[in-house]
Amino acid sequence: MFMGEFQHSMDDKGRLTIPSKFRESLGASFVVTRGLDQCLFVYPMEEWALMEQKLKALPMMKADARAFSRFFFSGATECELDKQGRVNLPANLRDYAKLDKDCVVLGVSSRVEIWCKDTWEQYFNQSEEAFNDIAEKLVDFNFDL
Repeated sequence: MFMGEFQHSMDDKGRLTIPSKFRESLGASFVVTRGLDQCLFVYPMEEWALMEQKLKALPMMKADARAFSRFFFSGATECELDKQGRVNLPANLRDYAKLDKDCVVLGVSSRVEIWCKDTWEQYFNQSEEAFNDIAEKLVDFNFDL
């Protein structure tokens, strides 16, 4: 399980250090793809296989299902860590998430998220204000803290 928030800097070549506590769980290779809310999603291979199964189960006759699958899979790339624990993020994914020097790496249960620091701070501040309302709505999903 991934959890925690870490700030790291990306170098000029697009390499970002992955927090040491995430490296073992990610494994030798993992998948990075476009995520929601303008961040990147990073999946260990076993989680990626589960996501692939879920997406294959979507009804391809529905335009939204096709669009989401295209968006999700077309951005996906298999990555590995170098000896310094860095991942080299492809330019198209860096552009999508507007990643520059300052990044935030989050552990979110079964995946890791990579955010531009400014985008994360803006998202967090907006979500923090609505946190109680969001928690209340989760009851509709049979979720209770």
